[in-house]
Amino acid sequence: MSGTRSRDHLNFSVLDARHHIAATLASWSEIVVEELGVTAPERSVPRLAGFLSTHLQWLAAQVPAADFADETAALVAQLRTTVDPEPGTLHTLIRNCVVDGCAGTISASPGHAGASGNRSIACSAGHSWETHEWLTLRRLMERDRKGVTA
Repeated sequence: MSGTRSRDHLNFSVLDARHHIAATLASWSEIVVEELGVTAPERSVPRLAGFLSTHLQWLAAQVPAADFADETAALVAQLRTTVDPEPGTLHTLIRNCVVDGCAGTISASPGHAGASGNRSIACSAGHSWETHEWLTLRRLMERDRKGVTA
């Protein structure tokens, strides 16, 4: 029956894979833009991938071509594992807590039930987010992720 699938599961492995793909493609695109003096593409995965594909021959002739290939292969492997994990493999989210001043660690696995019996995500210091709060948690995690530079 259509529409019976539960929608209260936020797959953090998918979010991480999406973030890594976008960040890696953007990083390599910036190199192409700087070196060739071309206009940067829109920061979306399809646009970045198309841009890099257009400049693939140039990239392959550069000194860091092996790094580009290795990073791309790592993204493919991460995506394959995310899309089709081994049976029984649980992806556990482990992050620093997003609450200002909290030194706790967020750790959650798919299907984890909180104290209320509902599905939740909690940090080691006691903060927790029920299913209906997961989008807010995601935004806080993205805010913290953007504040980190590599």
